[in-house]
Amino acid sequence: MWLGIDDTDSPEGGCTTWVLTELVRVARSISLDLIGEPRLVRLNPNIPWRTRGNAALAARFGHGMGPRRAIGALDGSPVVSHGRSRPLTAAEGDRLISQAWERVRALAPRVRGTDPALVAAERPLPAELYWRAVREVVPARPLLRELERWGAVYRHRGSSRGLVGAAAALAWPGRRATWELIAYRAAARWGTVRTVDPASVRRAQRRVPELFLCTDPRTRRLLVTPHTGCPILFGLRGTNAAGPLRARSMIRSEPVDRWLLFRTNQATGDHLVRRPADGLAAYESGIVDGTVTADPTVSVGGHVRFEVADRAGAMLPCLAFEPTKTLPRIARQLRGGDRVRVWGSRGVEPGLRLEGLRVVRLAPRFAIAKPFCERCGRPARSLGAVRGFRCAGCHRRWPPEAAGRRSMPAEPLVGDHHPTPSARRHLAPLAPER
Repeated sequence: MWLGIDDTDSPEGGCTTWVLTELVRVARSISLDLIGEPRLVRLNPNIPWRTRGNAALAARFGHGMGPRRAIGALDGSPVVSHGRSRPLTAAEGDRLISQAWERVRALAPRVRGTDPALVAAERPLPAELYWRAVREVVPARPLLRELERWGAVYRHRGSSRGLVGAAAALAWPGRRATWELIAYRAAARWGTVRTVDPASVRRAQRRVPELFLCTDPRTRRLLVTPHTGCPILFGLRGTNAAGPLRARSMIRSEPVDRWLLFRTNQATGDHLVRRPADGLAAYESGIVDGTVTADPTVSVGGHVRFEVADRAGAMLPCLAFEPTKTLPRIARQLRGGDRVRVWGSRGVEPGLRLEGLRVVRLAPRFAIAKPFCERCGRPARSLGAVRGFRCAGCHRRWPPEAAGRRSMPAEPLVGDHHPTPSARRHLAPLAPER
């Protein structure tokens, strides 16, 4: 039996991944096992009513068979994942759904904007739903009819929006994946200052190359710890499952209450799809190839704006925001005629908010070549944009049009450029598609 949950947290606190660990406890209490890896699925990052990080969770429970391995710890004993499962009886399925929903409803805070949801199904839902939910805006009302057609059972409190995320988590194919091991605090420590040794995190990152986005060298921020009062102590992201599992024991911190390894779609770029410059609708993300039309402009605060034209001549405004650090620095150096690939997301206003930038080819760069005075053997000095030039030795003068052009070596801009690690989105790809 697959269970998907969403919208159990709020801006004030809570954590849907922690609620999933409680569902593992519920399953244990009725003698059911965890099958495979629990899933942490990030969805469309542009949705204005999203919860923090826009993550939904899913897990499969049953009577375990086949290979087994420890992927967590809860209540002082290992959380074991089984490779296969015997089917549940109808009574067992009903009992699991009932007790899981009671636990979700009890743990979700009763505040405005928190509308917990649970979806249960005997098999994964169609992958097409996941691709819609990670790239578009999926209305909840039509989805209810689809869930009924697929034979899924659903529960929700308040708005039914949470059903979209819960169902999409059950629809994620999971083939292109990364992993995150999340360690949690004891409840008595929630809301207090976390104790995680930064040096141990940096040491783990050096020793375990599969880890990614643990620290930000530019800002010196520790990225494995959240900055809210939620139950998470730290999270270790890896390109395979073995890396975070190996690194866990290297982290020096306050006592860990429980931990669990999740299979995730983080850093996969699943929200990005190749689009023409005029094909990006509100709240969508995309990749656009084109040519920079003119030199960028810099606004107050250090944000950089430039336009890209695709092969059809359609125009797309691009915005590199200052907190991304790397992107505005590169964007300021672009010039009209440069060939680029840009990827990012759009809000309600037109314009691509850059999540990354590839400089494919640079247009030639030129500088003004001042006239050369053959009598004195020195270059003339500029008198201003419209006054021309004058030799400092013999005072000979030249008109402005006497200036020539000389080729300038371009900065080494060609290649991929990403935001500083602390400004990256969860879904932003480690390496965009070629």
